[in-house]
Amino acid sequence: MDYDLLRFGMAVALSQVVTDMLKISTIESPTRCLLVLEGKLLPPWTEELQKICRERQLRANHCELVIDIRGLTIISREGEDVLLSLILEGAKFRGIDVFTRQILKQLAKRAQKEQHKAPEN
Repeated sequence: MDYDLLRFGMAVALSQVVTDMLKISTIESPTRCLLVLEGKLLPPWTEELQKICRERQLRANHCELVIDIRGLTIISREGEDVLLSLILEGAKFRGIDVFTRQILKQLAKRAQKEQHKAPEN
């Protein structure tokens, strides 16, 4: 058996697993919850971000949610949908660079459309 080839295959497989990660760090204070996102915002990590945000809302109902997206390298369509839902729920964003600014502009337009589509009671 060629162990060098096996070792190379494992390194490729492990690097693929590691590079498709999203790191979510939380910094909480009595008035604010800061989520720092680093890596790739794509499934299954989009669901994890939603879960964390729901948990934070349940625990701290008057806490401002701030999301630092400076460390994101890729945002999938599902990731955009999650960010849009957070915008609609009142989350604030920081750490905006050229890449994320363009995405947030597009999401802001989508948010306006969503708010106009919502039926008034």
